[in-house]
Amino acid sequence: MRNKNSAPTMKDVALEAGVALGTVSKVINGLPVGDSYRIRVEKAIQKLDYHVNSYAQGLKASRTYTVAVLIPNTYHPYFGRLSHEINVSLLKRKYRMLLCCTEFDPTLEQEYVQMAQQNKVDGIIGLTYYPGLQVDEHVPFVSIDRIVSPKIPCVASDNFAGGQMAAEKLADLGCKNVAFLRIGSSLSNEPNKRKAGFENGCLARGLSYDMKILEDGTSIDAFGEFLEAHMHDGKLDFDGLFCVTDRTVYDVRKILSKMNIRVPEDVQMIGFDGIKDFGDGDYVCSTIIQPVAEIAEMCVELVLQESMSKKPPLICLPVSYMYGGTTRENAEEKAISS
Repeated sequence: MRNKNSAPTMKDVALEAGVALGTVSKVINGLPVGDSYRIRVEKAIQKLDYHVNSYAQGLKASRTYTVAVLIPNTYHPYFGRLSHEINVSLLKRKYRMLLCCTEFDPTLEQEYVQMAQQNKVDGIIGLTYYPGLQVDEHVPFVSIDRIVSPKIPCVASDNFAGGQMAAEKLADLGCKNVAFLRIGSSLSNEPNKRKAGFENGCLARGLSYDMKILEDGTSIDAFGEFLEAHMHDGKLDFDGLFCVTDRTVYDVRKILSKMNIRVPEDVQMIGFDGIKDFGDGDYVCSTIIQPVAEIAEMCVELVLQESMSKKPPLICLPVSYMYGGTTRENAEEKAISS
């Protein structure tokens, strides 16, 4: 007799259905059995409210079907979208996501890696900022946006091409004197290449350009001081701005509004990320779009690959431009951009 206070087991299901234990196992794992047997097993599962202990099942097979994902936070729309797309990619493969939000804390990043390893996850996907991050070489790890070591694959957008694309687009829209505005980590990572790409695009198109680069934690008031210093006779010296993220566009637009500088009439702006209102509405600004779904899919594909030796050290995925109201484009140009 089964103890009613304990969770039902596969053996209980077999007894209830009047079939062999192996038949129950086949039904649960989606293997072919006769329809009459399958129906009896499914009815027994429903009657007993039996649930597969996937964790125990995974340990038996040396897998937990769980992947840990380290992300700074889900507050920022880009990180939130990235987390969502990784989860979707894992679910398609019947894997679960263990989400760890690090809040840009290096200590937390290392603690979460250790916790994930102790919980026997099948792999870790991390967008991290700790230069000294230590990962067990036996645990598959895929990095986003930063090369952690030559043995750990990194997946990123083609940030250099994105920066160049922004400069060329501003030139195409008639800009002559532009500026690059950035606030971010001083850590060496792939997004830093947006600056080099922008410079290359400006040089190729003969654009005059200036730069204002702030470290994380610096007040955005420094952007206001920079722009004020480039005001003459009530006009801004720049007719185009490339901001390293869409969030920076948002912050700088507020500064420009207080200076009575209109966007896009007086100055055109392009951001980077491809953020949309409410996640699926209009783009918050004209922007270089990161292929978030493709980044997530590539990360999941790599972290679940059996052979680490076949994984490339860096994969850069193509970016694209999209109009979002902060540039001056006619209907024909918008259609081409779309």
